[in-house]
Amino acid sequence: MQNTLRFYKYQGTGNDFVMIDNRDLQFPKEQEIIEKLCDRRFGIGGDGLILLENDPAADFKMVYYNSDGNESTMCGNGGRCLVAFAHFLDIFEDQTTFTAIDGLHEAEINNGIIKLKMIDVPFIKNIGGNFELNTGSPHYVSFVEKLKDYKVFDHGNKIRNSASYCEEGINVNFIEEIAEDEIFLRTYERGVEDETFSCGTGATAAALVFLKDKKISCVKVKVLGGNLKVYAEQDGKSFKNIWLEGPAKQVFKGKFNF
Repeated sequence: MQNTLRFYKYQGTGNDFVMIDNRDLQFPKEQEIIEKLCDRRFGIGGDGLILLENDPAADFKMVYYNSDGNESTMCGNGGRCLVAFAHFLDIFEDQTTFTAIDGLHEAEINNGIIKLKMIDVPFIKNIGGNFELNTGSPHYVSFVEKLKDYKVFDHGNKIRNSASYCEEGINVNFIEEIAEDEIFLRTYERGVEDETFSCGTGATAAALVFLKDKKISCVKVKVLGGNLKVYAEQDGKSFKNIWLEGPAKQVFKGKFNF
């Protein structure tokens, strides 16, 4: 028997997601189905799939899956896209709260620009001049030169599958300073196992690494899919009041038979 699924497609600076209103809990959370929906040739196509569900402690709940069909950790751009989706569904007006795998998040929307509060980051680990931190998902950050021509897939895949990270995986970010308050970022994402046009938790991680030795509170982050901003307050070696800001748009909607 064939089943029909209503879906929506959203993108945030080129990071694209299949969105499903699952408040009735009817979506079959099966790895094979999710992977097929995210497939760019045989499905809808997306870097991940996100379910919007009810939550007693907030306006809604975010359940995120990577394109390989496995449930994953927090996705910043996915969170922003889900906020836009919830606004489209008239769940809230201007400000909202939702729960994700890493806890409670606040967010606001203004003319298609979504500002999402991220979790506090207690420390940044220095690994021989490179950096490791968790912004809701684990990230490795490395400064490089001539990032435009850098072999992100090759280097990112090598680090992600190295002995230190092969079991759990890690997102690998390469950054280049553009100005005193701006960086260029390219990210290799675990679960997608490829470079993506943007990564929200990666932009947050890269911005915090960039901020740690500076006396500024906002970083412009240029990614392949557009532009983001990250705001943060430094408290010693930790960061708090961290916000990720950028656009999120509905691309199309439809029905999928499976």
